[in-house]
Amino acid sequence: MQVFAPAKINLSLRILSHRDDGFHEIESFITPISLCDEITIDKKAGQGIDFRCDDSSVPQGEENLVVRSANAFFKATKLKPSASIELKKKIPHGAGLGGGSSDAATTLLALNQLFETNLPREALAKLAAEIGSDVPFFLFESAALCRGRGELVVPEKLRDQLSILLLKPEFGVSTASAYKRWEDSREIPGVNYAAQEFRGHRFVNDLERPVFEKFVFLAQMKTWLLKQPEVGAALLSGSGSTVFAVVRPNVDVDLVAKRARAELDPRLWTFAAETL
Repeated sequence: MQVFAPAKINLSLRILSHRDDGFHEIESFITPISLCDEITIDKKAGQGIDFRCDDSSVPQGEENLVVRSANAFFKATKLKPSASIELKKKIPHGAGLGGGSSDAATTLLALNQLFETNLPREALAKLAAEIGSDVPFFLFESAALCRGRGELVVPEKLRDQLSILLLKPEFGVSTASAYKRWEDSREIPGVNYAAQEFRGHRFVNDLERPVFEKFVFLAQMKTWLLKQPEVGAALLSGSGSTVFAVVRPNVDVDLVAKRARAELDPRLWTFAAETL
C-alpha cells in the first residue's frame, strides 16, 4: 500500500518552561501541509523489516524513525516483524517541517491498517510519544494544539485554508541546539519577533530568538518576506531552517519564490503549499 506523510508548519510556538525530564513545556498550534513524503509498505514473506530510502543521507538502520516505528508496532501487537518499507523523501531534513516524525506516524497508521490490528488512536499515540515529541501530532491528520513536550494533542480545524510559501537555505538547524540556546539568547535589533495577526491566526515563534541569533540569514529571510506586498505573515517553522510566508489571496506564489531566489540566494529551496 502507498501512503503519504505530510510536512507540518508551526503557526505558533510558545515555550513555557523547562521540564524535569530535560525537555521544555510548550504550547504550539500546528497544521499539516500539502508537501508529503511517499511511503510504500507491504507484507513480505519471511521475517524482518526491509527498509529502503531514495535519500542516502537518511539513516538506514535502527536510528531511522520509520524502522523504530515498525519495531514498536510489531512489539506492541506481538506479531512477527514482516514488512517491506520504501521511503521516497520530498521533505528536507533539519527544516522544522517534521518530515521524520511524519514518516514515523504514517508508518504506524499504515501498519495498523495493513495488518488489520485495529489499535485505537490512543494506543498508537502512546507508541508515537516514545519515538519522538512531534510524532503523536501526525496521527490525528488534522491541525491541532499541542502541549506538554508536544505529545498532548487536541485536534482543531483551521478557520480556512492558507496558501504557504516555504523557503529553506542549504543548511539545517538542530532542534536540540535551538532549545538549549533559548533561555540565554537575545533579539537582533531591527528584526520583528512580535506576534502577527493575519487571516484570523496569531503567528509567533519563541525559537526565532535563539535560531536567528546563530543563523542571521534566517532573520534576513523573514524580514525580506514581511516587506513583500503579497505576504500577510512570515515565521520560522519550529526550529527551522524553513521560514514560511502566508500569502494573500489570489497571489502567484511562484513569482514570490522566484523573486526570493533572485534577491536572497539562488540556491534556496522553495515550495508552494497549502494547509490541509
